[in-house]
Amino acid sequence: MKLMEGNKRFVVKDPRKAHLFYMPFSARMLEHTLYVRNSHNRTNLRQFLKNYAEKIAAKYPFWNRTGGADHFLVACHDWAPYETRHHMEHCMKALCNADVTTGFKIGRDVSLPECYVRSARNPLRDLGGKPPSDRHILAFYAGNIHGYLRKILLEYWNNKDPDMKILGPMPPGVASKMTYIEYMKGSKYCICPKGYEVNSPRVVEAIFYECVPVIISDNFVPPFFEVLNWDGFSVIIAEKNIPDLKNILMEISDDRYRELQFGVRKVQRHFLWHVKPVKYDLFHMILHSIWYNRVFQIKPR
Repeated sequence: MKLMEGNKRFVVKDPRKAHLFYMPFSARMLEHTLYVRNSHNRTNLRQFLKNYAEKIAAKYPFWNRTGGADHFLVACHDWAPYETRHHMEHCMKALCNADVTTGFKIGRDVSLPECYVRSARNPLRDLGGKPPSDRHILAFYAGNIHGYLRKILLEYWNNKDPDMKILGPMPPGVASKMTYIEYMKGSKYCICPKGYEVNSPRVVEAIFYECVPVIISDNFVPPFFEVLNWDGFSVIIAEKNIPDLKNILMEISDDRYRELQFGVRKVQRHFLWHVKPVKYDLFHMILHSIWYNRVFQIKPR
């Protein structure tokens, strides 16, 4: 929000000249302040956002012109699709949990990458990995067994094949984190299965370490798909094909793998966050996708 406010290219003083209105709130902060732990009841969070939307509609004339269609929100919490349903139905939602089965609408909503912000002052630090010829692990995965799919992945591939480094949770600590990173830097393909929700930070981690992401998550809409050709730098596999995972990867030729890995290097800049935004970085990609979707919503008179 501060980055938008500090740039005259994105903010106007006269709201009548605005193309879009940003609705600032934090789904994470709502969880911390309103959710009663272990209650499994999020009604009060939805009610808070309902009141928020109604207050905006009552205080300003702009919401009612379009029913909120020219208002947008950004939320990376898994609960955001549920919390914003109904009372923010017509808003543009920029979400990490971009699942078409839970209300994400292609052409209106924006899929965001789920990622940890690297060193914002030096986002290029420790970026990259080994060259293709030195990546001797075919596929790598390590992580918690969240959701049904990762359990299936480990049942088929954990300690079953020396080419497939498919592991469960790694021990906590810096040493394990470095081992995890080195595996990514030395693997051809990094397996990115869905957890409880469709997205995973592994997708962007793989891109950072130049490991071709293998996305296994039915109904997931990849980030920035409006402008990024994911077929050029990733492999997308249906969940039902986990038993055939190695064969699918082995059938990819060396030339095709090198094309994919080169594609990964090309798109890295779109997933980097800078203290001061630079052209085509994550900040600009998010705003571009929001603008792009809004433009195509407007019907010519």
